[in-house]
Amino acid sequence: MATIGDVARLAGVSRSTVSYALSGKRPISDRVRQRVDDAARELGFTPNAGARALATNQTGVLGLLAEFLPDEFAPAMLQYILGVTDTARDFGYDVLLVSEADGADALQRITSSRLVDGVVLLNVAEDDKRLPVLRAARQPGVLIGMPLDCSGLDVFDLDFEEAGRVMVEHMHELGHRELILASQPAHVVDRGGAYVWRLQRAAEHQAEKRGIRLHAAFAESRQPEVGRTLRALLDAHPDATGLLLNNEAAAAALPWVLAGRSLRAPDDLSVMGRYSDEFARTFSLPYSSIESAPDRLGSMAVRHLVRRIGDDRPDEPHVVRLVSPELVDRGSTGSPGRRVRT
Repeated sequence: MATIGDVARLAGVSRSTVSYALSGKRPISDRVRQRVDDAARELGFTPNAGARALATNQTGVLGLLAEFLPDEFAPAMLQYILGVTDTARDFGYDVLLVSEADGADALQRITSSRLVDGVVLLNVAEDDKRLPVLRAARQPGVLIGMPLDCSGLDVFDLDFEEAGRVMVEHMHELGHRELILASQPAHVVDRGGAYVWRLQRAAEHQAEKRGIRLHAAFAESRQPEVGRTLRALLDAHPDATGLLLNNEAAAAALPWVLAGRSLRAPDDLSVMGRYSDEFARTFSLPYSSIESAPDRLGSMAVRHLVRRIGDDRPDEPHVVRLVSPELVDRGSTGSPGRRVRT
């Protein structure tokens, strides 16, 4: 196994220079740093994590708190996690995934023991119990998801309110006057999933403004329950000509629901969802959608966190950045069709 001495001999520099080049503790010229990097790569040398932590006061690890909840669709959550881990790797960080139910206790443990240099929070609730712990921690942190109180926090999220307005406005421009909105399960809202009601309230307001009847309902996060709910909604509102989906599980189930009734989008029913392009490809979904941008949000959050970790100005103002909704047209919306009730 190669040692730091082996790297120094191959690069033609001292052991201390290798240490400084790899740790970043002191300025090293680009030419020398490149020689050290080339030598380390050729020898397959990996710095000892414990030694690096002692030398730099950093662990090279980011904490990611992401609970897998039974009333959310796991494949959608995984896309946020990949956005975080891929970008962290690009910056030379490993990621410690913490998924236990008591997020506040877990956050307290990993920050007080200095296991990580910074943290990313997913599953952010409106009144999230982890936020007081994060505000008091030495390490910086970022949120993917917007709580009610963003003070003292760096927050990245999709603009769900604008997404709701865009979905309804798009249908209005096509001539639709009665729509169904299927949202995430009610339990998501009950525990503080504010993004659900942000989109729904904005959609309802835009529908009222445009003279559209909007039937909003919660749907489950798994089959066969979500399929039954979609069929019940179509039965309950036979005059609705458009279906909006703020629920990935409902989007994944819809092709079978429509096929079972010999319905096609957009000829019989216009359909628009809110999910990522990668999600649409994974489940072969042909429906137009608002891009939820999980990979982009994960990347933005980590990039900002890395800057915070290396910033000597801890009082720099915190930011709240909302990604504007992008409508991806897959041809599933058109002028109102005639849906036959079955």
